[in-house]
Amino acid sequence: MQKGKLYLIPNTLGSDELKSTIPSQVLYIIESIDHYIVENIHSAAHFLKLAGLNKPLKELTFYVLNVNTKEDEYHSYLNVISHGNNMGIISEAGMPCIADPGSVIVSMAHKKDITVVPLAGPSSILMALAASGLNGQNFSFNGYLPIDKVKRKAKLKELQGRIKTENQTQIFIEAPHRNDRLLEELIETCSAELKLSLSVGLTTHEEQIITKSIREWKKTEITIGKTPAIFLIGK
Repeated sequence: MQKGKLYLIPNTLGSDELKSTIPSQVLYIIESIDHYIVENIHSAAHFLKLAGLNKPLKELTFYVLNVNTKEDEYHSYLNVISHGNNMGIISEAGMPCIADPGSVIVSMAHKKDITVVPLAGPSSILMALAASGLNGQNFSFNGYLPIDKVKRKAKLKELQGRIKTENQTQIFIEAPHRNDRLLEELIETCSAELKLSLSVGLTTHEEQIITKSIREWKKTEITIGKTPAIFLIGK
């Protein structure tokens, strides 16, 4: 029996206007998939409805992948593909497997010789980098900085060293409820000559993209709130 394929399906970054951010190819492929690996069934079902899925949701099977999922369940998920069915991974926002738990499934798929098909769609990390004006030839995505304040300052010192010696743009994210606290710490901690780029609410009506030196940020008043944001520092 021929195996199915594992499709990496991009979600929006918070907008319900799918046609402005999700290519039509993605909407077409969704019609051929009955099995989905998702972080949250409710939000995944909402996305599929917005995508114009023609089949009833009750005909679909969802497999949950989050911090509570056990490793032995991962293998059972991929059995569906081994039996000839296509399967999709849907992230909560943007591209699957980037700052997202889906990468463990993709790693297993390669070990099982399952074809992995990444579909084009929005990636907040790359969009923020492209719009920042910072170095796009050499960059590092660091995920979340340490929560502990002392460890976070030490990490920021390390990242600033990479910027100064390698001209490597440093990219990171934060839990939305800590956005404003992190922004304050960056302005207080980073060298005045470095640049901080902030991308907030990308592709939504709340979108803001601002790049300034730390020196200029010290004179700026801004509140991010709980809108998803990407932080970048560089030269």
